[in-house]
Amino acid sequence: MTVPRIAVVSAMREELHALHDDLAGARIERVAGRDFHLGTLHGRPALLVLAGIGKVAAATTTALLLDRFEVEAVLFTGVAGGLGEGVAVGDVVIGDTLLQHDMDASPIFPRWEVPMTGRARFAADAAWSECLAQAAGASGHVVHRGLIVSGDRFVSTSSESAALRALLPEALAVEMEGAAVAQVCHDFARAFAVMRTVSDRADDAAHVDFPRFVNETASGLTRRIVRAAFA
Repeated sequence: MTVPRIAVVSAMREELHALHDDLAGARIERVAGRDFHLGTLHGRPALLVLAGIGKVAAATTTALLLDRFEVEAVLFTGVAGGLGEGVAVGDVVIGDTLLQHDMDASPIFPRWEVPMTGRARFAADAAWSECLAQAAGASGHVVHRGLIVSGDRFVSTSSESAALRALLPEALAVEMEGAAVAQVCHDFARAFAVMRTVSDRADDAAHVDFPRFVNETASGLTRRIVRAAFA
């Protein structure tokens, strides 16, 4: 029986580079300006790729993974801004559901609903999300599970994050790709999970906290959690 291929995807090199050390027998295929690294990750056929930043880049990459490379499941990982109460820098957020906070085709469709889908929220694979949550917890991280929201803007002011909390009080974190990945995986009927490490509080200090955290911490955290999840 063929083992399904999984993909681990991040927006930026700093979020993913440590995992390349664990990818055995790697070879590269370049498509649409992206380097797809194919090999074996902890005994499983796998693929690593940088999506680029933003929803369009993430959607393009995900569609290629699912169609051209016939990936069965996608893990999008990296950093995010914390929104929820008690969601602190260094915590891990697992997205049980994903929503595009900047999707608004009203009054034709309800706010946040993706036109022609009948839904605003896309649910991640429950079993895979649970596996990641347990691995992150076992690695010593505080883990939160719930709603992650995505939009094509780096939220970096206290007023913006307060506005998001007022509109979507259950949102735990904000980033720029996860909901796009979720929508494409829904279209293809493929499993996905989104795991984010909180780099900042999406406030007036985000522009300082974000680059420092990404450069010093993010990729190593991802590597430890993925290794534990795949064990």
